[in-house]
Amino acid sequence: MARPPRLAFPWFALPAGMYARPAAAASNDDTVSQTDPKAEVIEPWFLRHTPSKGLLEVGLFGGVFLLNERIELYEVDFDLPLEGFHAFERPAPHGGLRFGYYVWPALGVEAEAGYIALQSDVGRAHGYNFGGHLIAQLPRWSVTPFLVAGMSGVGVASPRSVVGNDVDEMPYFGGGLKWFLARHVMFRVDIRDVLSRRYVEIDRPLASNLQATIGLSVTLGRPKPSPAPPSDRDGDGYLDAQDACPNEPGVAPDGCPTRDRDGDGIPDPNDACPDEAGPAPSGCPPRDQDGDGIVDDVDRCPTQPETVNGFQDSDGCPDEVPVEVQAFTGVIEEIYFELGRATIQQTSEAILGKAVEILNTYPDLRVEISGHTDSSGTEIRNDQLGHARASSVKQWLEAHGIDGRRLETASRGASVPIDTNRTAAGRAKNRRIEFRLI
Repeated sequence: MARPPRLAFPWFALPAGMYARPAAAASNDDTVSQTDPKAEVIEPWFLRHTPSKGLLEVGLFGGVFLLNERIELYEVDFDLPLEGFHAFERPAPHGGLRFGYYVWPALGVEAEAGYIALQSDVGRAHGYNFGGHLIAQLPRWSVTPFLVAGMSGVGVASPRSVVGNDVDEMPYFGGGLKWFLARHVMFRVDIRDVLSRRYVEIDRPLASNLQATIGLSVTLGRPKPSPAPPSDRDGDGYLDAQDACPNEPGVAPDGCPTRDRDGDGIPDPNDACPDEAGPAPSGCPPRDQDGDGIVDDVDRCPTQPETVNGFQDSDGCPDEVPVEVQAFTGVIEEIYFELGRATIQQTSEAILGKAVEILNTYPDLRVEISGHTDSSGTEIRNDQLGHARASSVKQWLEAHGIDGRRLETASRGASVPIDTNRTAAGRAKNRRIEFRLI
């Protein structure tokens, strides 16, 4: 069987699986996943196991006692030099056990007892300590800082030839850190200042004795994991266990959102063409069977393409330009202007009148009126003259009832001759007005 990966730390290594916790777990009660009790996620290490109310801690500790050189820890005998006092070597190995109970996550009481291996210049002595204290901690993270303050009894047992037997009360205070490695395992570091009397000043505890320990404890009494209420992550009223789309709000029957595959704003169940964008009510795109650019809904001949010839090009049907209309396309004979000017001669009104009749008969016609000149004069002058003459024809037609929006003008100047400009007859033909259906 493959071994789980390990997370390395400076002084030891722990299986990575130790830190797995249920997906929906809270900080103190370790609740399980709302949808799958076996589902696990890796949470930040500093939030995995925080202190809780009613927690019990039972553990072992070990470290050192740096006793003051003049600690009053000896059996007083006035017949001996220095009353029987001997200094102890530093540091002195120290170990023991502790028991703690936490009324609230932030406050508890602890009792401790330990052994101190003492060595003086005249022999070994057995030291011991016992006591209790209040402990206040900041229970927000798996690594928890704390402070302690309490009272202990520190004693020594040895032959009179060493230091004899003695027990003194010693107040202490200090602090440290706890690291809740797992649900039931805790690592701890303590540093304290234990106050003792000096051997010549027995009235007050003024001497400092440093106590430094590390420990490992078992934690008991955490609330048991409890199943969380059924989850509905997307808040659509369909529980995740029955929701086919648990991360997207949806509707009946499967809890998935109503789809609109073609993005036309019409939900697929109501869209006759769910894969083709189209307008309401069907959701289908407009059809154009004959491909003439006119959709079938408005095409009078949906299976026959429109003949684009400037005549009734919007009905979608093939057609031919009527003969009478054809007579007014291309060069329009008999429209005359004064020489070098845009003034229409009176003799031109007959043909222009017929043009008005045709335009009235076929109100859908739109016409471009273009003016042409011979090559006499400059290019700029010819272009201006061609435009002015086309505009004069347009104005005449408008004055006789034709909507100007149906008429456009253009100037070709001398750029499109239909005869030679070397003869008077040729130049006369080149000076002309042309109509083109648009």
